[in-house]
Amino acid sequence: MGLALLVVALLALLAACTRVALQGAAPDAAPAAHAPDVLRIATYNTSLYSNEAGGLIERLQGDDDNVHKIAAVLQQVRPDIVLLNEFDYVADGSAADLFQRRWLEQPQPGGGEPLHYPYRYLAPVNTGVQSGLDLDNNGTVGGDGRDRGNDAWGYGLHPGQYGMLLLSRYPIDAAAARTFQLLKWSAMPDAQRPRHPDGRPFHPDAVWSQLRLSSKSHWDVPVHAPGGVIHVLASHPTPPAFDGPEKRNVARNHDEIRLWTDYISPGPHPWLCDDAGRCGGLAADARFVILGDLNNDPVDGAGDHAAITELLEHPRVMRMATPRSEGALEAAEADGGANAQHRGSASHDTGSFGPRVGNLRLDYALPSVGRALVGSGVFWPRSDAAHAQIIDGTDHRLVWVDLQSE
Repeated sequence: MGLALLVVALLALLAACTRVALQGAAPDAAPAAHAPDVLRIATYNTSLYSNEAGGLIERLQGDDDNVHKIAAVLQQVRPDIVLLNEFDYVADGSAADLFQRRWLEQPQPGGGEPLHYPYRYLAPVNTGVQSGLDLDNNGTVGGDGRDRGNDAWGYGLHPGQYGMLLLSRYPIDAAAARTFQLLKWSAMPDAQRPRHPDGRPFHPDAVWSQLRLSSKSHWDVPVHAPGGVIHVLASHPTPPAFDGPEKRNVARNHDEIRLWTDYISPGPHPWLCDDAGRCGGLAADARFVILGDLNNDPVDGAGDHAAITELLEHPRVMRMATPRSEGALEAAEADGGANAQHRGSASHDTGSFGPRVGNLRLDYALPSVGRALVGSGVFWPRSDAAHAQIIDGTDHRLVWVDLQSE
């Protein structure tokens, strides 16, 4: 009997220690300036988009309070490499130029010193590009508003909406970059084809065979960083919501995340053909970091969590403490709603999405094994802390990792 009580006591002590580890002090929201031999890499869903074509240019030419805040956050964290999600794609680079010159290179309220990125990468995305097909099965092709967006290759009201922009202090090898904008969903082995509850395919074969897997695009962008080339694997999978009983967006989100798992796994992967016709995955000895708003929390919220869990546990992905913040803990308690039912640690959340959805971990910076991890965090200060006034330019928070240069 005494031994049994001792075991119970030890288990209780271990559980208490686990709770302390999850809920204890988080890193400072504004990370200290990193040493010269440290590489800071970040991902940030900036919400720098417009429902109108050319609308982001107007926002960047004006005096947009949210743009001030986004730029201020970047000036505070000062990543060496950063992926911006939801930055509308403008082919001539004028939006990226404006953001650099008028915002990042100018002191912002609550920000830091001007910030300059000499290298950038941007490419077309599927959002807003009309398919000419009835993708939502509502009996019409295109139309206005949401109906039009649903029949685009990726949901969007104009081509390029919700695009991506990669900024870097170090040279980008654009000629060696790979994009998977045009990759067919049906090409993926064992793809999760959307189906009605009775098992019938949601899309006719003639439509299914044309569907693109990536809702925006998937990029493999080599960056010549100190210590060697790092492949930035960038994406922004569709939210696992805004669909029906067929759960087509849940399935697509799962398979968009799974693409990266397959890409970094051994094997020839002949189906993984990029937009230039080159097939196969990432070299076994390549270093990488997976960046983006992956729209899937490993524990809470909508979606099939199997794909994100498999990616997090992949043997080529660094096992590391989950980036956290003090502000996320405070916000989950203050926001209430669905947060009260969430099972994951609130300190890991990377965005605030209202009482019905709650706060979730959706944004990821996942380095490969091979470099030492120096630190990580989520830029989400408590409401009474410095810089708290600049975080609400978007509903997401910046996530960063510091890696040792070799």
